[in-house]
Amino acid sequence: MRRIAAALSFPLLAVIVLAGCGSSSSSNSAGSGSNGTVAVSGAFGATPTVKIPASKAGSKLAIKTVIKGSGPVLGASDSFVGNYAVYIWRGTTHKQVLSTFSTGAPQVLAANVGLTGLKQALTGATMGSRVLAVLPPKDAYGPQGNTQIGVKPSDTIVFVVDLIKDFSATASASGKHVSNGGGALPTVTAQPGSAPQVKIPSKKPPKKLIVKTLIKGTGPPTAPGQTLITQYVGLNWRTGKAFDSSWSRKQPFGFQLDAKPAQIIPAWDNGLKGVPVGSRVMLIVPPAQGYGKTGNTQAGIKGTDTLVFVVDIVGAVNGATAG
Repeated sequence: MRRIAAALSFPLLAVIVLAGCGSSSSSNSAGSGSNGTVAVSGAFGATPTVKIPASKAGSKLAIKTVIKGSGPVLGASDSFVGNYAVYIWRGTTHKQVLSTFSTGAPQVLAANVGLTGLKQALTGATMGSRVLAVLPPKDAYGPQGNTQIGVKPSDTIVFVVDLIKDFSATASASGKHVSNGGGALPTVTAQPGSAPQVKIPSKKPPKKLIVKTLIKGTGPPTAPGQTLITQYVGLNWRTGKAFDSSWSRKQPFGFQLDAKPAQIIPAWDNGLKGVPVGSRVMLIVPPAQGYGKTGNTQAGIKGTDTLVFVVDIVGAVNGATAG
């Protein structure tokens, strides 16, 4: 869904990345400059205080576990919900370019996030940990830099990441099976931990939004403001073919429910509100609840197309606390 991000917005860190955690220590600093090291203070889940020396950064990757969590270990193919702050360290100056701590909306990130230094810092970290990673250019963007966010080839990147809750690449609905759809609606079949197969009938689609529960979860109902963690497949009723899927990326998709401005198409905000965590729902989405009259040319969606989403709600996180 991030591939068609105009309506189902991708996480802020995707803008940054595009493209065994360090050992526990009593020191809350890492990444030396000529006048000191990067220092981090503050409680897990709260906006960290980050002090970066007014000097040129060192040339080595530096990783520190500022706060050691006691939760599950993040595997190399896992994803997690977390908060982060990101800084560009350039010469004797630095600036923050991204932070989710102040928004109250954690985001889903992959252990294999795309920057070699950050991947090394996150893989093997335990949930409940705060990790500091200072990435020299060779472990960040290298000689190409990143013009989209103003990173020069010589810039060092500083990450402070709070890891809240982990999810495997095969996380799926875990409740009671109640329906496969069928009849005038698409038929859905699947094995646990795998992408659902969807067959669209040779009929005209409904004109209104349809929300059909296929698996009813036993978790708490989702609430506005939470970050939902989902697996999904999206199909075009007209073609019967999938245009996007979190399963194919092997990474759950996260978004904030009822965010202002909206992060997702209206059907997701309207159809997934109040659904118990662990559920699988099928959304039949008319154009007005999807991409509107303009459609989405990148995904081959016309302004008149009805869409079908099969969505597993595998988790919900409120602020820094897992739900």
